[in-house]
Amino acid sequence: MSGHSKWKNIMHKKGKTDAQRAKVFTKMAREIMVIVKEGGADPAANSRLADAIAKAKAANVPNDNIDRAIKKAAGAGDGKNYEHNVYEGYGPGGVAVVVETLTDNKNRTAGDLRHYFDKFGGNLGATGSVLWQFKQCGVIVVAKDGVNEDELMMAALDAGADDFNVEDEVFEIITSPESFSAVRGALEQQGYSFETAEITRIADNYVTLTDENDIKFMNLLLEALEDNDDVQDVSHNWDE
Repeated sequence: MSGHSKWKNIMHKKGKTDAQRAKVFTKMAREIMVIVKEGGADPAANSRLADAIAKAKAANVPNDNIDRAIKKAAGAGDGKNYEHNVYEGYGPGGVAVVVETLTDNKNRTAGDLRHYFDKFGGNLGATGSVLWQFKQCGVIVVAKDGVNEDELMMAALDAGADDFNVEDEVFEIITSPESFSAVRGALEQQGYSFETAEITRIADNYVTLTDENDIKFMNLLLEALEDNDDVQDVSHNWDE
């Protein structure tokens, strides 16, 4: 992953407005509920749930919200069946975009996404059109403040991390999807807290936009996608 940081493309998710944070809380509660229904309510026995809880805590989701989502799913739930889907397309200037959704209405979600891409100068593509440009990885980000770089790097690599990057204000740890839970758990046990901790997609190569309209509409496309309740994650190869 040398040469580019995933954190560079997701740090704008931090510091959202109250309304935006509320949407993030709702999306993460939905993800937790689906995972509980599929694998049980005990994070010690359900590693996906443990990972989802860590992801939610990194996004500052209150513990009460997390507990409510787990208890709700362990009980009757909300009566909805959610389906995971991946959409691929191109944004302005040929930026490759991958959108992961969790929805109870696939037709509604597909229509919304097609509208966003069309409205902001892109196009929704066929399956396989851009996904080949991305690798699925675990990304763990730790703030530099008060953290010893060498100690964190050794702890991460010893736990099975693939890469360790130093950014302006954070350390970024990259893992395989298979080793993500083990690395995250090991660092958590050693007292590290995370700015973000999730399995996401990282592009092999990144593109730079120079046209002001392309930059404007790419930002608008990302905002529209992230504002949609059904969208869980957005990955792209724009070097913001």
